[in-house]
Amino acid sequence: MRYHNITHDDMLNGDGLRVVLWVAGCEHCCKGCQNPQTWDPEGGLLFDEEAKQEIFEQLDKSYISGLTFSGGDPLFPGNRRDVRTFAAEVKERYPDKTIWLYTGYDWEEVRKDPVMEQVDVLVDGEFVEAQKDVNLLWKGSKNQRVIDVKKTRAAGEDAAVALYCGDYK
Repeated sequence: MRYHNITHDDMLNGDGLRVVLWVAGCEHCCKGCQNPQTWDPEGGLLFDEEAKQEIFEQLDKSYISGLTFSGGDPLFPGNRRDVRTFAAEVKERYPDKTIWLYTGYDWEEVRKDPVMEQVDVLVDGEFVEAQKDVNLLWKGSKNQRVIDVKKTRAAGEDAAVALYCGDYK
């Protein structure tokens, strides 16, 4: 997996103060995307032990709420295995921290992916420039959903998606 940046003390990409891993690779290439430089799966830097340790140093801080995967797209086919492995390592090491994941795929497409066992909140759907709204919390366009993964999975396969409503723990 490759990445473009690790953001510390981020308040825009999930609840609380977070560390954000901006991965490389995206096949959605949404018109109006804020991060087109992250589309190339060969761009950025190799996600190595040093990058992992930088994230762990941030997650060690009591005031950091958790890790957010963004990009690019963490669920780009070339990223899925590495994101799943790293998310499992983070959950094992920091069980009280939350994991948020942004993807251009819809929940219905990724709900059975094993990485969802580690994800607390999923922001799904491609960015649609015609539905852009800068006043939305944690998403860029009105079609996107902020999904409480644990509650949605607990409700059953045919259940309506549980949207974030202030209590997702």
